[in-house]
Amino acid sequence: MSLENRVAVITGATGGLGRVVARRLAEEGARLALVGSDASRLQALGAELNLPQERWLASAADLASPAGAQAAAAATLATFGRVDILLHLVGGWTGGKTAVQLPAEEMTSMLQQHLWTTFNVAQAFAPHLAANGWGRIVAVSSPSARRPMAKGAAYAVGKAAQEALLLTLAQELTGAGVTANLLVVRTIDVQHRRDRQRTPETASWTTPEEIAAAIVYLCSDAAGGVNGAHIPLYGAS
Repeated sequence: MSLENRVAVITGATGGLGRVVARRLAEEGARLALVGSDASRLQALGAELNLPQERWLASAADLASPAGAQAAAAATLATFGRVDILLHLVGGWTGGKTAVQLPAEEMTSMLQQHLWTTFNVAQAFAPHLAANGWGRIVAVSSPSARRPMAKGAAYAVGKAAQEALLLTLAQELTGAGVTANLLVVRTIDVQHRRDRQRTPETASWTTPEEIAAAIVYLCSDAAGGVNGAHIPLYGAS
């Protein structure tokens, strides 16, 4: 399932998940467009990957802005001449208030992080995937999108909106050689607490490496028939 020379855009690249995914895709031979908000952290990540300069690009962008997403797409195309894979790993959570207590700005923040960044990168990159006749789009969601928990309305709404957008996009890209899929996790276990101390709480957590492995499969030629899927990765519960 080699991704040799595929051009993969990774948003949220310097986060706990993004770093692991970037490392795994580099091992698979992909060329990487690392996208995030902090240029210095992107450069540091690129250096850590120990790749030849022609195999990676650091692109600082505000993906909540359509112009920021378009600029990231333009930089990727200028550097690599194409884009094959879009991994949208921007995340964020807020909660702890009931729906009637929830400040409007917290709802707006979650919609910005989950819906609007997804909308902007989809509009910026998906046409280029379709133009190739081959492409993969993957994002990470949460069970909260379909089964909201008390005092988590803003996050649940943001994730539900993101899911609706990407699953619609999957249908619209049918026949174009491009797939769009969602990986669903409860908690991303960056510190590997589940492996060190299994409890009823941590048993359903998912490590970044497990998510990266699923991403590699979904981005392979072998997964061309998987489109519009909502795939649970709930760990060893």
